[in-house]
This record gives sequence, C-alpha cells and structure tokens, in this order.
Amino acid sequence: MAKKLFGNHIDPACAYCLQGRPAPDRVMVLCRKFGPVAPFYSCKKFRYDPLKRVPKKRPELPQYNAEDFRL
Repeated sequence: MAKKLFGNHIDPACAYCLQGRPAPDRVMVLCRKFGPVAPFYSCKKFRYDPLKRVPKKRPELPQYNAEDFRL
C-alpha cells in the first residue's frame, strides 16, 4: 500500500470533507447535509478531500554566520 499525502490513517473531520466548505465567519463549516457544524465534527457522509488540508508550517532554519564555518 502506498503512503498517502497525509498518511494512511486520516481522522474524519468536516474541515477537510468534500461535503463541507468554510462558513463566512471562518469558525464553522457549512455542510451540504447537516448545515453549520464544528470543524472537527464528522458524520457517515465524510469523504476526504486532500486539497482542503492545511499542511503544518515548516520549522524555521537556524541563522548561520561566517564563524560557524571556520576551521
């Protein structure tokens, strides 16, 4: 089995479901089946949409100077 974009086990949540879209207040999710719901709510109609996932931020790289590279 190939590794999927965000891993093989995806916890269902309306924030990245095919049926949901963000509400204007950006707090709730508007579900086509159930109306406004919490972002981490899930139901039996959950269909994963990988394009709605927001990846974690990359860690900041340390700042180096010329002293770090002297022998």
